[in-house]
Amino acid sequence: MKKITIGEASRKSGVKVPTIRYYESIGLQPEPNRSEGNQRSYELADLRRLAFIRHARELGFEVEAIRTLLTLQDDPHQSCASADAIAKARLIEVEQRIRSLMALKAELELMVEGCGHGRVDQCRVIEVLADHGQCSHPHN
Repeated sequence: MKKITIGEASRKSGVKVPTIRYYESIGLQPEPNRSEGNQRSYELADLRRLAFIRHARELGFEVEAIRTLLTLQDDPHQSCASADAIAKARLIEVEQRIRSLMALKAELELMVEGCGHGRVDQCRVIEVLADHGQCSHPHN
């Protein structure tokens, strides 16, 4: 089988070269074999693993959660309860973030709607930003 350079692995997996090196340094991606010239040499399985990591990162999974998911993936005969629990925890985080963003959106809409488009000394946006007490939604 043809060995793949780190540059080619980067292009095929969508993971930048420095990020591949970082994943190797923290043990998320195994150290690849090396050529006689000491160049990294990747295989198809490495590309699949890098793509898995990239996709998990895009979905917002933390490195330790990805590490656990990779461990589960490496032993496909075990229960998927741990993977489900990790995904459910991430879903809860996303739902909380959505609620927070919706509250932020509502607050910004009120600020913009309250703007009289006059001078800065009458600007509702500046006024609200200067006095957090004027916010209609409490923020932590």
